[in-house]
Amino acid sequence: MGGVQSMLALCGLALLSLTSLRFNSSVMERTTSEVENKVYLTAFSLADDMIEEIKTKAFDEVTLKFPTTNANNLTASLGPESGETYTTFDDVDDFQGYTRSVNAPHAENYSISTTVQYVDGNNPDQPAGAPTFYKKVTVTVSSPYLRYPVNLSFIFTLK
Repeated sequence: MGGVQSMLALCGLALLSLTSLRFNSSVMERTTSEVENKVYLTAFSLADDMIEEIKTKAFDEVTLKFPTTNANNLTASLGPESGETYTTFDDVDDFQGYTRSVNAPHAENYSISTTVQYVDGNNPDQPAGAPTFYKKVTVTVSSPYLRYPVNLSFIFTLK
């Protein structure tokens, strides 16, 4: 009878160990998912904040004071004008190539980068070869804690 009781005790311990392992891995998976969700939410928030900041700027350098009806008058070379820095950006295309790093309380080293391009008004996924009344801004946020970078785009129009 001692052998049967020992066998039952060993089986009980094995079952308890397996249950404990499964419980610990479930808790770890849930914690990992919660942290990952916080990191992604922060990345989306940073991208949205950048787009909202860009929305406060003029469409183009030539439209700061007066709008134009001729697309050929718009800035052909996207990016900040000579001498402009982030604090003096005054139009949408100044953000072309802009990057910065941001740290948040629960994750560090977010990298925010922006691209600006003229696009076709009928097909905003198609870059235009010349200035148009449509600029597509794409904000990309990456981090060592993200599996995939977050991309948010917005179409700015002068029309």
